[in-house]
Amino acid sequence: MKRIHIKRPDIKGGIQRVKNLKPEDIKKYWKKRKERREQILEKRRNSPLAKKLAPCYKFMNQFSLVFHALLACFLNLVIECISRHSLVQGWNYMVETPKVFLYNSFLIFITFSVVYLVRRRIFARILLSVFWIGLGVTNGYMLMKRVTPFNAQDLKVAGDAVTLINSYFNGIELVAVIVGVAAVVVWVISMWKRGGQYAGKMRRVLALTGVVIWFGLFFVVTDIALDKRVISNYFGNIAFAYEDYGFPYCFMSSVFNTGISQPNGYSEEMIAQISENGAITEAKTGRKEMPNILFIQLESFFDTSEVEFLQTSQDPLQTFRALSEKYSSGYFKVPSVGAGTANTEFEVLTGMNLRYFGPGEYPYKTILKKETAESAATALKRFGYGAHALHNNGGNFYSRSTVFNNIGFDSYTSKEFMNILQLTENGWAKDDILTEHIMNAMDSTEQQDFVFGITVQSHGDYYGQHLENPRIQVTGIEDEEVRSAWEYYVNQIYEVDQFIGDLVQALEDRKEPTVLVLYGDHLPTLGLKSEDLKGRYLYNTNYVVWDNIGLEKQDRNIASYQIMADVFEKLDIHSGTIFNYHQKRRQTKNYLLDLEMLQYDILYGEKYVYGGKNPVPEGHMQMGIKDVVLTDLITQLDGTYSLYGENFTKNSRVYVNGEKKSSKFLNNTRIELQETELKEGDIITIIQMGSSNTVFRTSAEYIYRGGKIEELTEELKLQLEEEEKKAEDVKTVTEETKDAADDSSETPQK
Repeated sequence: MKRIHIKRPDIKGGIQRVKNLKPEDIKKYWKKRKERREQILEKRRNSPLAKKLAPCYKFMNQFSLVFHALLACFLNLVIECISRHSLVQGWNYMVETPKVFLYNSFLIFITFSVVYLVRRRIFARILLSVFWIGLGVTNGYMLMKRVTPFNAQDLKVAGDAVTLINSYFNGIELVAVIVGVAAVVVWVISMWKRGGQYAGKMRRVLALTGVVIWFGLFFVVTDIALDKRVISNYFGNIAFAYEDYGFPYCFMSSVFNTGISQPNGYSEEMIAQISENGAITEAKTGRKEMPNILFIQLESFFDTSEVEFLQTSQDPLQTFRALSEKYSSGYFKVPSVGAGTANTEFEVLTGMNLRYFGPGEYPYKTILKKETAESAATALKRFGYGAHALHNNGGNFYSRSTVFNNIGFDSYTSKEFMNILQLTENGWAKDDILTEHIMNAMDSTEQQDFVFGITVQSHGDYYGQHLENPRIQVTGIEDEEVRSAWEYYVNQIYEVDQFIGDLVQALEDRKEPTVLVLYGDHLPTLGLKSEDLKGRYLYNTNYVVWDNIGLEKQDRNIASYQIMADVFEKLDIHSGTIFNYHQKRRQTKNYLLDLEMLQYDILYGEKYVYGGKNPVPEGHMQMGIKDVVLTDLITQLDGTYSLYGENFTKNSRVYVNGEKKSSKFLNNTRIELQETELKEGDIITIIQMGSSNTVFRTSAEYIYRGGKIEELTEELKLQLEEEEKKAEDVKTVTEETKDAADDSSETPQK
């Protein structure tokens, strides 16, 4: 058997050679390298594969622009067929809207101009084609799972989406995706070697100039297309915009068009006029007794009786319907369909209109992730309210743990602080867990509270769910898969309706003045079309305003960005710049134009409305309401430890001396500490951990002494320090005594 010999690097010799280098040696090296490169290229040009592909290379080089144009049109057609899940609809889009089709093809075409900058042009074309097809496939798959198409903002929540991967992919789909991506990567890498290289002279300066010209021409064409209304830069409905204006243009718009552009006429004088010289920033009320205010955003929730083809064995929303008949209710206009929970949430909490932001943008993932801003929380805290947010889903999802801190909440209780025992068939937490935590939030303060809750139980995916013994049966749908999906959804919102009843009862039992607003964030992803609904509009859900303070019933339709101002006005509360603006300017001239300018000034402009300073300081929100408490530790026969205490959840992690240890959650009062040997003086803490190892909340420190644990209070720390000091003193005295004795024994006797 041959032995492998590893040659030791001659470092000293290498350094010596570098020192002795002469200009002639460098020239000789580069000359040899160039000759070697020419030999390699010549060998590739004369290879059997290269000879077979020579006619193809020749065509691509001679008629490259024509080839790029044809390839761009082909890719555009494939992308639209995938996005529309139909070859016929993709073809009809091309034939019926040729200007839009050619514009999107031109967008793809100009990206191929970069191939002239490299020798491996075949490989570059393959890479660009894979890029565009990959975007199209991603969009097509997302449209199977939701109504909202793929956009740049999805890339910003990609980290969060990984935690929900099991909710969007079944096992077979996940394996297919992994295998497919791996196969494409292997093929692309192989084409790096097999694709050949351009053998002619490289004119990179000319090529770079061409790239700049093509991209400049694209901007000119875009301006013309916008002027002629071939395309639009405002997407009132992002799903319809993708269908009307094509995937390439809409996706690229979502990449580069974010935030709010500076409106024409923006100035300090204009803001002063809009804000009535800052009057809308004031907070005032005529109420003597302030009520608790709760807003509960219900996931994918709406009145299913609105669906004309749907028949159910019983009404799944008996509680919600009864409340709607007695209290103020109506249609609730939301900014998204099938997805975009955080955007409805954004409009409700801030009063801002999303139409002025980039297409498909999530302000939670852009501006509010790094800037503080006014919200309902800050508006009500000016009257002494406590402000609490709750959601039975991950605390980091949509960056809520950061955003809620930036918009003034005092606390945020996410699923990491909930002992969730019941899950839906597709893995979402059931909503009944929220009632307990809403009461805990309200109990945590002595004053009135503003509580904003977000549910998750009725979230999709609905397809593939087959209930064995559903409480409510669905009829009127021939397709069994579609019928099962609707049946699953209807039974979920039935349980959400039960949660609503329990919450109202709990609030009544408190006997505190309270207003509760319930609304759906968007329609479910069940393939609904406008003609399927009685209201003939996909952006309507439903809302109801329950109260125990005698508010007058006023039924009307309302937009999500207006509802907070509307409820405040019912309560004679006038606080929050945007909410005051809605109350003063709604249904007046230039209402929406001035709203856009005000939003720009607050989030992106000079903050003239505030006198140039942001009035919202960085928050100090705490995660969760209750601390994790350790009460006891018992050593088991097998050498493991049982930690006993309060408020443990599945996200509780045990740390010993700052190092994470293996543990097993058993219930809300017990955790098993495994594979750990505690030593005298070890410090134990419990951390509530979010996704990506985010530390949400840390318990007090507990010290292990004499087989027991004890909270490491400041008094105990001082006591331990004194004991340690005494021990050191005793040790010192002992050593000195020993040394003296040794010296005495060594003294000679007379």
